[in-house]
Amino acid sequence: MRQVEVNGRSYRLPAQPSVVVCVDGCEPDYIAQAVAGGHMPWMKAVLAGGTAVVADCVIPSFTNPNNLSIVTGAPPSVHGICGNYLYDAANNVEVMMNDPKWLRAPTLLAALADAGCKVAVVTAKDKLRKLLGHGLRGVCFSAEKADQATLAEHGIDKVLELVARPVPDVYSAALSEFVFAAGVRLMETRRPDVMYLSTTDYVQHKYAPGTPAANDFYRMMDGYLAALDKLGCAIVVTADHGMNAKTRMDASPDVIYLQDQLDAWLGAGKARVILPITDPYVVHHGALGSFATVYLPTHIDQAAIASRLRALPGIELVLPRAEAAARFELPSDRIGDLVVTGERSVVLGSAAARHDLSGLDAPLRSHGGLSEQRVPLIMNRRVADPEPTRRWRNFDAFDWVLNRAA
Repeated sequence: MRQVEVNGRSYRLPAQPSVVVCVDGCEPDYIAQAVAGGHMPWMKAVLAGGTAVVADCVIPSFTNPNNLSIVTGAPPSVHGICGNYLYDAANNVEVMMNDPKWLRAPTLLAALADAGCKVAVVTAKDKLRKLLGHGLRGVCFSAEKADQATLAEHGIDKVLELVARPVPDVYSAALSEFVFAAGVRLMETRRPDVMYLSTTDYVQHKYAPGTPAANDFYRMMDGYLAALDKLGCAIVVTADHGMNAKTRMDASPDVIYLQDQLDAWLGAGKARVILPITDPYVVHHGALGSFATVYLPTHIDQAAIASRLRALPGIELVLPRAEAAARFELPSDRIGDLVVTGERSVVLGSAAARHDLSGLDAPLRSHGGLSEQRVPLIMNRRVADPEPTRRWRNFDAFDWVLNRAA
């Protein structure tokens, strides 16, 4: 059987239409609650007759590093995308990691297209499109800017006509529904050999598992997955990260402002705190997540600062650069001198004055730390030997759908 090798892993070319879905922010309990409530009949059948495990995403449990891990089959130490945002130390500037220049490894999607497969990618937000579509000869567009898709740049035009939906608001469940609707229409009209669908976590940031709005979202998703199944697709559903409430008992955000704390200890501006959750869409999380990196002056006793940070209530881990890179499989040249994670209910900020929380219209829910690492990995096919003792990762998704689908 023909196969491709990408980043040290071998993949068979698809024998049937193969779809991987990354459901942004899908804490496994969302599926459990929706299935229990009768909102996901297709998923209930798949859990009984297919294959399902709880897997680990990569840390930091943010969107960009995990989506790129899924499509490269490798951790950030290989592909280089270690957050949505980083400090470019060489140029002394803080930048978004949306440009493919930051990518250090090829994607499986591009390799499959080069091997002759028809490949389609639909992502909710445009911030991921160029990374996911790097080197890809195929269809790749975002729901956010579907009206701007062209044959030359995106491999497709007239997307709104195809999907028969208007461009959705970026802060809405409709953005993710557009992704699913587009995926079904592409499968009906173009029948790609491989398709990758990536949603947004707007709903998960606002609504806990089992709430009416969450169940509505998962009911919608279930219907589109059932439609893809009916079209003969092998489907793997996973997530880029989970999601948790990040609040005190009075429902206010439980934040440790690291920049303010370090400025108090060292003097203003001596340390630099980077929050890799930062992206252009901060209304629903205020750029607050449970993972941060800290750059310190060379003359500072890093071990002493690490010890003081560890003593703060709500801090889970403080690791020096080398240890963090090894433990979390991160590129050591793209993280700070220290990596800091917050406990389950705690988020990390820079300086309080830099965070606008006025857009939060519900108690804060966010991600980034170890508490959001567990994610679903589900396929609508049986795996003969799912290796129950193995540590599965969300970036095993394409291995499942291409190599293990019965």
